[in-house]
Amino acid sequence: MIKIHDKVLVLDDAISGEVIRVNGKRITIKTPDDFELDFFENELVVIDGSLTKNEMSRMNLSAVLSEKEQPKPAKSKRVKPKERAQAAMEVDLHIHQLVPKSKYLSNFEILTIQTETAKRQLEFAISKRIQRVVFIHGVGEGVLRTELEYLFGRYDNVKFYDADYQKYGRGATEVYIYQNVK
Repeated sequence: MIKIHDKVLVLDDAISGEVIRVNGKRITIKTPDDFELDFFENELVVIDGSLTKNEMSRMNLSAVLSEKEQPKPAKSKRVKPKERAQAAMEVDLHIHQLVPKSKYLSNFEILTIQTETAKRQLEFAISKRIQRVVFIHGVGEGVLRTELEYLFGRYDNVKFYDADYQKYGRGATEVYIYQNVK
């Protein structure tokens, strides 16, 4: 039984404090930073020794531990090689796909828009755990392709290579993102 003035820790968080209000199973604590937070009694542990050995022995520890156990994740579905080889995301970096009017943009502005878009889309793919991304840059003089290779080379968890020639020709680069890099 938790009482007012008990020092407590929150089980699933790095929060501690002193009990200032008890309302049934709802406990309000005051943290050292003077924040008042509400928790249920089963989310708190008394730390100042006010819980006697007799009270501790009456607690059903196996019930508390079973609440904390997470169910094991289901086995992963086997992905066929053909599905694995498909690009999960395509990013077209042609300027007319990125901005409504590109007539008055300089080459430098166009290149900046394209590289910033590539960087933003790569960060998005990494954050969403998308493994494969194809950046369509076109053939041209190779300036954008060189900039993309420089960008991709700055990431440790990324491998890049020419995309599927039959589908994209020479104007696309595929990026493979390693998911479990430590």
